[in-house]
Amino acid sequence: MSIKIKAVAFKDIKQVELVERETPDLRPDEVLVKVHAVALCTMEQRLFTGALKMPMLATGGHEVSGEIVAMGSAVNKKKWADHDRVVVRLLFNCGECYYCRTGHTNMCEKSKSRPVRENLLPGPGGGLADYVITNAASLFKIPDTLTYEEACLTEPLACVVHSVNRANIQLGEDVVVIGGGIMGQYHVMLAKRKGARVILSEVDPARAELAKKLGADIVFNPMEVDPVEFVKSVTEGRGADVVFNTTAIPSVVPQAIAMTGKAGRMVQYSSMHPDAPAPVSPQMLHGNEVVLILPYYKKIKENAAFPVELVAQYRVQLGWRQQYA
Repeated sequence: MSIKIKAVAFKDIKQVELVERETPDLRPDEVLVKVHAVALCTMEQRLFTGALKMPMLATGGHEVSGEIVAMGSAVNKKKWADHDRVVVRLLFNCGECYYCRTGHTNMCEKSKSRPVRENLLPGPGGGLADYVITNAASLFKIPDTLTYEEACLTEPLACVVHSVNRANIQLGEDVVVIGGGIMGQYHVMLAKRKGARVILSEVDPARAELAKKLGADIVFNPMEVDPVEFVKSVTEGRGADVVFNTTAIPSVVPQAIAMTGKAGRMVQYSSMHPDAPAPVSPQMLHGNEVVLILPYYKKIKENAAFPVELVAQYRVQLGWRQQYA
């Protein structure tokens, strides 16, 4: 059964329009999901501004929650039912290349070649529509205690879970988070739950106050003090055990490395657009045994179920329910 749907289409730089499409019939393993909430990522911003190049018309939207409204004949009806509330994994990996087969699905060689069903729009995700078609394997159930708006943010939270896992935070370590946007705040919350003392570098007063409510132990403004010297002053001169740079500012990278202590880990979480070289001292990295970690964001499949449980149990609190922001 096909239905008519509406989707947001990027037609040119800073130009979007609402288009109508007709969905193809579901394949046996596919599910039709009515979209209830979709969050916007920097990926959609880059599509809109033209920083991310791809053939037009295209669409975006990969942070999606919704409701099952139809299922193919081969979908497991003991596991899934109409009206189930779900988070949808829409970013693609092929499952066949070297990286997928060795557990690094976020490095998939074909990740930018998402298969698109006939009549539907290409682009990352496809969730900027009132319905999406996906495989049942890409669904994660959400409990009734979560709103759809909360649930769609489990996708970016899964990216942060991957980042924090890569950092291997130990109890009692000093962790610096640079940047207090949503990804920075997620790092604050998860690092705190790992038993760390959390230090946030943020220029915006409202974001700084939010971080304090979410668990940051120390907050400072890097425009008012020397960030590296400040971090050393509150860590007995050592520097931090872990530093997460959640900003997309290349010039911050050397600063993040400089505030990382001996045997520490510096995690460059954010991607850089536009990219620019940053000066780094190889001898300092060698002499201090600083480990650089650059987690690529799309390792969602392995990390998605855990964030659903985190949010559902309120171990990670989303802003609008507590009215922090």
